[in-house]
Amino acid sequence: MPNLTPSKDIYHGYAALKPGIDVKPHSYAAKKFEDYDVEIKISHCGVCGSDIHTATGGWGEIKYPQVVGHEIVGHITRIGSKVDPVRYAIGTRVGVGAQCRTCMTCVDCFASKEHCCAKGIDTYTGVYEDGYVSQGGYADYFRCHSRWAIPIPDGLASEVAAPMLCAGITTYQPLKKYNVGPGKRVGIIGIGGLGHLGLMWAVALGAEVTAISSSDRKRKEASELFGAHHYLNTSDDKAVEAAARSFDVLISTAFGDDTDWNRLIRLVRSDGVFVLCGLPEKPLSIHPFALVGGQIAFAGSHIGPPHMIEEMLNFAVEKNIKTIVEVLPMDKAAEALKKLQTTGAHYRLVLENSDK
Repeated sequence: MPNLTPSKDIYHGYAALKPGIDVKPHSYAAKKFEDYDVEIKISHCGVCGSDIHTATGGWGEIKYPQVVGHEIVGHITRIGSKVDPVRYAIGTRVGVGAQCRTCMTCVDCFASKEHCCAKGIDTYTGVYEDGYVSQGGYADYFRCHSRWAIPIPDGLASEVAAPMLCAGITTYQPLKKYNVGPGKRVGIIGIGGLGHLGLMWAVALGAEVTAISSSDRKRKEASELFGAHHYLNTSDDKAVEAAARSFDVLISTAFGDDTDWNRLIRLVRSDGVFVLCGLPEKPLSIHPFALVGGQIAFAGSHIGPPHMIEEMLNFAVEKNIKTIVEVLPMDKAAEALKKLQTTGAHYRLVLENSDK
């Protein structure tokens, strides 16, 4: 068990001081501690592509300095006066994903779709009522509303659980939403940080699953490590043509500057759904006839609500699903971001605090 001494309201992390990924050591004030809050001593934080898009300003202007990281795992060091002291006892291991608070009063929140709340606050770059800008998990501590601190089951190592809090739920939620199971044919585009989890979820749910990539480089791993039943190389025009109208659910986790979205949509069966999980920085170009002819739905997927994140973590234990990760020290945050941006991760990178 790590040292569970609460912070003194000053956190220490690694922040983007200007647009870019060369994050530097940075000390900053914690957000105001509120009645429903928990404070977490961070042991691990996953490195997500969102961190790069945000730190560089690729998804839009942000305020600097900014600490990124929204795949946080750690132990509770402090709880607010209205927090359940049993579920969130001091020392409880919890995780926080890409969202850390919602209004809890709107239609979406009441419908258990809190992740769609228009007033939701993101784990980093979110703005609280007092103007405080949320700072993420490349740090020693984090605090947020307890609703979004999800207990981690004993069967999951912290470094394995961390990426599931964003990459995991981003792919798990649409599979559940569109009732994926036996008899459904599912395609997962991209076999990376999101895609490898998407493949394992879909296989475990009982679907017939195809891994889709632009080369044959990951064909063996897709089958042997992730259980994919089929493989489609999109560089093979004849194979793509033969696969037209094959999938009930097609989930896109990866993209390139030259991605032909209309070509990919043609892989979806009539009345099927194309789900966008990986988020490009530029607008998409889609011809309406690519959708209309087969009555195809084009959908987005945005993380998931707290109850589904908890369900997913327990499902991972039940089905023995484990994220493939490479662990680096927290003080190598800039190195990890550079690796992800240039050579790429072998599925997922996770930062670890030395005093975890």
